[in-house]
Amino acid sequence: MDVWLGVVGNQTVRAGGLLRGLDLPVDLIATSDDWGVQKPDIGFFRRLIESAPTSNPSRIIYVGDRIDNDLMPARAVGLRTIFIQRGPWGWIFRESPDLDEVADWRVISLNEIPEIVARERSRSS
Repeated sequence: MDVWLGVVGNQTVRAGGLLRGLDLPVDLIATSDDWGVQKPDIGFFRRLIESAPTSNPSRIIYVGDRIDNDLMPARAVGLRTIFIQRGPWGWIFRESPDLDEVADWRVISLNEIPEIVARERSRSS
């Protein structure tokens, strides 16, 4: 199976509709309003797992810029995590002592993620 890509986040139904209208090359676009549950609630991340084509959460890599809202709850349900240091939250959390406990990888740019995914796919093959 190829890589499955989802874009999910705390956004409105309207924002989700606008994003889906862009016809982006992704497999899923979903918002917290679509699902009726917001991050950091564990239910948000469970909905993500239910939406993915795998029932094994450790085969899902979640990318986020916040420890409290993204990485900790994602890790709590068994997802692998990438901390992206961009935007204000990325800069705020970049020196956090908790980061090493909840992030499997750290990146500055989304362009770094395909290489991580490729390495993980080759390890699991």
